[in-house]
Amino acid sequence: MASRWTMTKESAWVGDVERALTDVDPSAEAARWRWHSIYRVPACIKDLNRKAYQPQVVSLGPFHHGEEHLLPMDSHKRRSLLHLLRRARKPLSEFVAAVAGVVERLEGAYQGLVDDDDRCGGEELEKRREKFVEMMVTDGCFLLEVMRMASGWDVNDYAPNDPVFSSHGLLYTVPYIRRDMIMIENQLPLLVLDKLLDVEAGNDGNEDLTNRMVLRFLSPAAWPLATGVGLALHPLDILRRSLLYGPTHNTPPPAPPPSDLPPGAPDDIIRSAEELYEAGVRFKRSPTSSLLDITFSRTTGELRLPAIVVDDTTSTMLLNLMALERLHAGPGAGAAAGNNEVTAYVFFMDNMIDKAADVALLASRRIVCNNLGSDKAVAKLFSGLSRDVVLEPHGALDEVHREVDAYCRKRWNRWRANLVHTYFRSPWSFLSLAAAVFLLGMTVLQTVYTVLQFYQDAG
Repeated sequence: MASRWTMTKESAWVGDVERALTDVDPSAEAARWRWHSIYRVPACIKDLNRKAYQPQVVSLGPFHHGEEHLLPMDSHKRRSLLHLLRRARKPLSEFVAAVAGVVERLEGAYQGLVDDDDRCGGEELEKRREKFVEMMVTDGCFLLEVMRMASGWDVNDYAPNDPVFSSHGLLYTVPYIRRDMIMIENQLPLLVLDKLLDVEAGNDGNEDLTNRMVLRFLSPAAWPLATGVGLALHPLDILRRSLLYGPTHNTPPPAPPPSDLPPGAPDDIIRSAEELYEAGVRFKRSPTSSLLDITFSRTTGELRLPAIVVDDTTSTMLLNLMALERLHAGPGAGAAAGNNEVTAYVFFMDNMIDKAADVALLASRRIVCNNLGSDKAVAKLFSGLSRDVVLEPHGALDEVHREVDAYCRKRWNRWRANLVHTYFRSPWSFLSLAAAVFLLGMTVLQTVYTVLQFYQDAG
């Protein structure tokens, strides 16, 4: 006989859920999610390329703090703190107080760092927050010192043979720090740097300075951001803003006017660069380096693309930018905000770059600057970026995709593509065609000559 069992009201789980129903404030929950901007990468994404999300030399923030292979940099962090305090001639307590004043916002930036039990307060929470503020101040001072060293010191009080803060460190260590700074799990809120600069300078209003300092360090050749657009969320956010919107925009540009193309979805995958070229599409470098500056003219068949430098940091940068767009669902000063422009750009380029010949074609138009070495390596890089990519419907490049597809579907362009693909793919095919045309011409001339000779003899 089957036993009958029911869960009683005294069950711990039942009690926890019933208390949660009365304790949880939906508006507070929404506010907590709104603060999130730094995330742990889910295993389903990380397993595709673990190295792209794992810092190599320095931990910034709590997610990788204390990992054994990153501990050697901790002593240099402490040294940088001491050097900054000596030059600032301000007590450490002032810097700590400034950061502690925004500790809830800083904790809230890290998804999953604070749970509901922490919100109840208590001695344990105070100890943990003290350690957190210590980490924020130390990491923030370290970044300020590294960025100042890279841009040129006003006052250099480090030894010439310093392993980090010297010309030697600039050459051999700073590139790894720069790469670690763009990993989504290794972000430090720019609010930390802003508060430290406020104390050091003795005044508020250093948001634009903070933005410029970080962007100049991450990408010296990047556009400067427009002033007065507010403090970015973190280094990865400001890098994304600069790649997309440039010096005058903080938000996406207005959507293009509706197309007059007939309804109907284009092919899911855009043709490769070589196939587009065979169909009459001509490639030209865009006047700006914004990843949004991709346009197509149906009149001239000209596809304009922004220039991109492909080197050994490109994969890490793009993967982490796409992870930010995938994980960040809330608004924010220029953050992903539900848009997927970088993801759309990567998907677009991956479809166009199928093999080495596509890279060579785009490089000849100064659209791809290949610092990896072989064209095949660049093609392989892009093919690995769009694995498991999720594109939002009506994405940033849908209109360009439709126009290019409609252009290639025109009858003359299809004939042209078939002709080029069949007879102009190799010198031997072209020579065979030329020989056939020559023989046909000679045959026609001989026939005409024979007919004329016949009538001449008859006359």
